[in-house]
Amino acid sequence: MKGLLITLVVLLGLVVVADRVAVAVAEDRVAEAIAERGELAGTPEVSVDGWPFLTQALAGEYEDVRVRLSAADLGEPEGTTADVRLRGVQAPLSDVLGGSVAELPVESIDGTVTLSYALLSRELGTDTTLVPEGDGLRLTTTVEVLGRDVPLSATGTVVLEGQELVIEVAGARAAGIDLPGAVVAAASDALDLRYPIDLPFGLELTGVTPAADGVHLTGGARDTVLTGG
Repeated sequence: MKGLLITLVVLLGLVVVADRVAVAVAEDRVAEAIAERGELAGTPEVSVDGWPFLTQALAGEYEDVRVRLSAADLGEPEGTTADVRLRGVQAPLSDVLGGSVAELPVESIDGTVTLSYALLSRELGTDTTLVPEGDGLRLTTTVEVLGRDVPLSATGTVVLEGQELVIEVAGARAAGIDLPGAVVAAASDALDLRYPIDLPFGLELTGVTPAADGVHLTGGARDTVLTGG
């Protein structure tokens, strides 16, 4: 009985090791397929969740694939990142191992793209800073009045219009000086921003939220087939 128990433990250990080895190999191959079929600029960091993995591989359907994308992977400016979750990814084992995945049917895709405040500040001007404030943003910049740089502060809201992030500024005020209304209005208009968003995997924008590390944009897609490349 003891010998049988030891044998079962050893076999279980071998199964676990084989499963983890298979995961490592498949993650690399799936990452390559996702990069090509998702038309990404680079090969992202991919993890395949769910255990046992071998049954998923043999069935050719992966329950939960998580993809972490850098700015380079997305082909976007520095300060852009994305976390994407693909559920029900269908990829025959032979195609995955052979590197011949022609298409990737996916039941659902959900993702969050983060645009850093440094990135958005660069879009507005090098002297502009953005920080989250409540449900919106606080923007600060400088305006030149009679040869003097005057700090200007304003509140901003972030909304979506189609596939664009829009920052709308209101309540601009100068620090320690009364500025003409026309100057304040012009500065406020200069702080407005429309930033086009090109989400990976055909995701459609569904929401936007200012967060500590940047503006988070959420998107989703259902019953998608990735065929790029």
